[in-house]
Amino acid sequence: MSAEYNDDSIRSLDWKEHIQLRPGMYIGKLGDGSSPDDGIYVLLKEVMDNSIDEYIMGHGKVIEVTINEKLVTVRDYGRGMPLGKVKACVSQINTGAKYDSKVFKKSVGLNGIGCKAVNALSTFFKTQSIREGKTKIVEYHRGELMKDEEIQACDLKQGTIISFIPDEEIFGNIHYIYEYVEEMLWNYVFLNNGLTIVFNEQRMQAKNGLVDLLEHNLNGNGPLRYPIIHIKEDDFECAFSHSSRSYSEEYYSFVNGQHTTQGGTHQSAFREAIVRTIREFYKKDFDTSDIRTSLFAAISIKVQEPVFESQTKTKLGSQHMEPGGQTVRNYISDIIKRNLDNYLHIQSKTAEELYRKILQSEKERKDMAGIKKLARESVKKASLHNKKLRDCRIHLNSHHEKRLETTLFITEGDSASGSITKSRDVQTQAVFSLKGKPLNSYGLSKKIVYQNEEFNLLQAALNID
Repeated sequence: MSAEYNDDSIRSLDWKEHIQLRPGMYIGKLGDGSSPDDGIYVLLKEVMDNSIDEYIMGHGKVIEVTINEKLVTVRDYGRGMPLGKVKACVSQINTGAKYDSKVFKKSVGLNGIGCKAVNALSTFFKTQSIREGKTKIVEYHRGELMKDEEIQACDLKQGTIISFIPDEEIFGNIHYIYEYVEEMLWNYVFLNNGLTIVFNEQRMQAKNGLVDLLEHNLNGNGPLRYPIIHIKEDDFECAFSHSSRSYSEEYYSFVNGQHTTQGGTHQSAFREAIVRTIREFYKKDFDTSDIRTSLFAAISIKVQEPVFESQTKTKLGSQHMEPGGQTVRNYISDIIKRNLDNYLHIQSKTAEELYRKILQSEKERKDMAGIKKLARESVKKASLHNKKLRDCRIHLNSHHEKRLETTLFITEGDSASGSITKSRDVQTQAVFSLKGKPLNSYGLSKKIVYQNEEFNLLQAALNID
């Protein structure tokens, strides 16, 4: 029998109830802090974005962030919220100054949601605004106003102080991993020359923008093939080089200071512009992959009224730099062509090294085509008698209801696989025995890896190329 549908079936939610009922609509995901994209870090980012916007507009060069167990405090030295509008700024959806693009031309938080979401999803939320020698303080519990102090005199420096404790009924038993927080804060510093962030009394500063970001994140990508090329003009900045070890492309892309981990129109435009400019400079129709392989780059762009594909703002969807203005694609293409072409003409050693890198990638790609063909033929002959693989009956590419449960256990040697083979579920669990310790492929060329017979058999077992 179907449920009755009448006037009593219709329910109206206030702003905080809707955020609490559907938090994913506002902050993307929940999470207790175990992963860097968990919700408790999104709450911190939402508060930080407002302080960063103040810095971008020329107000306040220092932002202080303090985490004391579960209590987070962000203190900036911007203009502070208008004292008569503090409550509205943190508790009324679609309230804020950023709807007027003349005030916040290239801001991250444009929809008036950020701080309200933090308020609704926190068991303690306190905002203090200091302006022109006066202050206003409000406190909330899960979006409910608990304290509303009168405006009074204050001798603190102008700015805004926001403190909050995420709601553990929503996020679980929260714990902040400082490494994740530091990575987020360092990105803000790299993108905003002149900004100082103090995190638990640790000062963070950068002098060379995205160049410092690449060097900070070099890790296993180094050494680089040539000095980092740095281009900065108006609302666009990029830094890039080619890695001598990695074969993949790696990007750190940002829009108005927001880390767009999934890229977007700006990253696509950069990738196209690099290929086009390099082809024109060398007057050769290089294969796209030969140019992009091993590319290690950071990109930052400022767009008026940016359109993101979700509230978490991880992928840019904007086609234009501003409503009715130049396209993002053409804007980036023009800057890359002009600056990179000039740079390569002046820096002949870098141009020579880049050319050698492309030719090397071309040779490896052609060699790999032959090696992969031989490897596939070899695997086909050996796969019927692959003694190292104890296969399961259900595979991922089948239509069986348990296909997503299939697992391959990789063991070091036959003896290690013995007990697993006897106790496994033959329907969904396969076992592959390595010949002891496998080849250490770190720093090796693809050619050497693909010529390794054991890896070929493992690839065949996994059905990957």
